[in-house]
Amino acid sequence: MACLVSRTGRELQRYNHMGFRQVVGCIPYRFKYSEDGMKIDNEYEVLVISSQKGQGLMFPKGGWELDESLEQAASRESLEEAGVLGQVESQLGKWRFISKSQGTYYEGYMFPLFVEEQLDLWPEKHVRERIWMSVGEAREVCRHWWMKEALDILVERLTSMGEQKEDDLLATDDL
Repeated sequence: MACLVSRTGRELQRYNHMGFRQVVGCIPYRFKYSEDGMKIDNEYEVLVISSQKGQGLMFPKGGWELDESLEQAASRESLEEAGVLGQVESQLGKWRFISKSQGTYYEGYMFPLFVEEQLDLWPEKHVRERIWMSVGEAREVCRHWWMKEALDILVERLTSMGEQKEDDLLATDDL
């Protein structure tokens, strides 16, 4: 059973040595399937969410708190904001950026989340929309440059993993 209440407040919020607020985000993704239920090789869909203020689309992200690891924070944010559960994979990178609306400095970490379950009820269901879309569509609509860079890294990683699997299959065919 998942918790249906989002964490609030800044009491446990982490800041780096330069005073940048530390945030963690996830790119929830899944394999794309054809209409007959067959997995389409090297095609993925990613889940974007609306911002609470309705100013565009992005990937789930929020504050990294003192009582959790980076991976736990990434998983929590995906649950709270997008209502998905899954496997948090290796970090995509770390970015520094300034919030345009608040002029605040941030240090952001991004992770892929391979989605294993999509919930009908989640903590921020009534304040956010979630939309599955192609990687190309997500790259166009995502409002944050650093999230777009993380998406590019994820695509490169997934593509190289797919190529490695193909190479492995070809090598075993030669035996």
